[in-house]
Amino acid sequence: MSRPTYERSVSRRNLLQAGAGLAGSALMAQSFGTPALAVGISDQQPIGTWPAGVQGDTVYIGAAVPRTGTYAVQGEDELKGWQLAVEHINNGDPLLQKIAPKVSKGLLGKKVDLVVADSAAKPNEAVQEQQTFINQNKIILMTGSTSSAVAVALNKFAQREKVLYVTGISGSNDTTGKDCVRYGFRQNFYGETAANAIGPVLLKQFGKNRKAAFMTPDYTYGHTVTKSVNDYLTQNGGWTMVTNQISPLGTQDFSQYLTNIANSGAEFLVNVNWGRDAVLSIQQAKQFGILPKMTLVVPYQIPFLAKEVGPELTAGVYAATDFWWTLEDKYPLAKMFVDAFYKKYNYRPEWGAENSYMSFAIWARMVSEAGTFYPPDVIKQYEKGETFPSVVGDVHFRAADHQLVRPVVIVRGKKPSDMKNNEDYWEVLEVVPGEPLMQKPDAFGCNLGDYT
Repeated sequence: MSRPTYERSVSRRNLLQAGAGLAGSALMAQSFGTPALAVGISDQQPIGTWPAGVQGDTVYIGAAVPRTGTYAVQGEDELKGWQLAVEHINNGDPLLQKIAPKVSKGLLGKKVDLVVADSAAKPNEAVQEQQTFINQNKIILMTGSTSSAVAVALNKFAQREKVLYVTGISGSNDTTGKDCVRYGFRQNFYGETAANAIGPVLLKQFGKNRKAAFMTPDYTYGHTVTKSVNDYLTQNGGWTMVTNQISPLGTQDFSQYLTNIANSGAEFLVNVNWGRDAVLSIQQAKQFGILPKMTLVVPYQIPFLAKEVGPELTAGVYAATDFWWTLEDKYPLAKMFVDAFYKKYNYRPEWGAENSYMSFAIWARMVSEAGTFYPPDVIKQYEKGETFPSVVGDVHFRAADHQLVRPVVIVRGKKPSDMKNNEDYWEVLEVVPGEPLMQKPDAFGCNLGDYT
């Protein structure tokens, strides 16, 4: 097992203080301008890493995120969003305060810090790294996942360990469906909402009774997204899936799958692959002459896709996504986020960074509103279902499955000649309200489990 790579802003002195108990907590609370008693400790019995994880001057979050492998590019974008959110929590940034108004400087008088390990998008490695963080850092929150297989594994681990988990990117219906847990939360869109958002657009644009070939990665994300998209198109538009080519995660050569697609008689190539798999399969589809002969559809858009394959290949392509930076023209908080991210990292954020930033900002809101880090109380704060602002407008959580009710963004790729700058890859066509896109909370088998 690879060992964690720690990325911290705390000094050795702070680390020593972190083990010094409540006296250090009180001093740090005063330095952050919060009463010393507001340290997030109550009379409840110990659970998970609580209260050990909140007795120092710093509380820790553990991120197991892919930094190598098929999803590494997207993982790095996520990591930047988390790092920016931690910085904003600690300095009381105005954007963070719009989302979590009770956060001024730190969280309940404590500094927040992030420890990071490379999961390589492998569930076992992600779980092992988080176990290390629990043992060594007494983390009070876990995050990470670009693969839904990792999200599902960390869901189960969070419930067992009684440590809160907020997903990174996870598009599988199962994450807040049959594999939901009381200790897990997801804020991004997923297969069912993507299908119900992009489906009407495809039927309006291309009509009924069309033939589609699907490319599906062989794990929970791929299978559930493909099923949701195909179900919508067949049931509402009479489309036919003429072939579904299922490939292992990390495939380099898609020729056998593309040969089958080329001979399938399909009019549309619906590519559900993600990360590097999506880039390679699209590039190779072009080499095989499948594109532009067939119309490419990307029902669950991949951050950096247009940049990596080139806008020539994504021009005119319809996709569903979580966020696109030009939403800064529609939402004031999106403008604040894009500006802050660009200033720090010198590129406009993709939706992985937006998703990860929001997951931490929401968590900070819930902790500050609950007035404690005690996990069951924080969970119950999420479950109140209160409406709060985000970079895509007002949102709220469903108590029954811990899924955020949020819009899905439909985009279409721009031709290179239409791009206004070197990151202007997509045109936002529609921001589709989230609630009508969602299944009933128990439709996919969600049973959250216990608080303790």
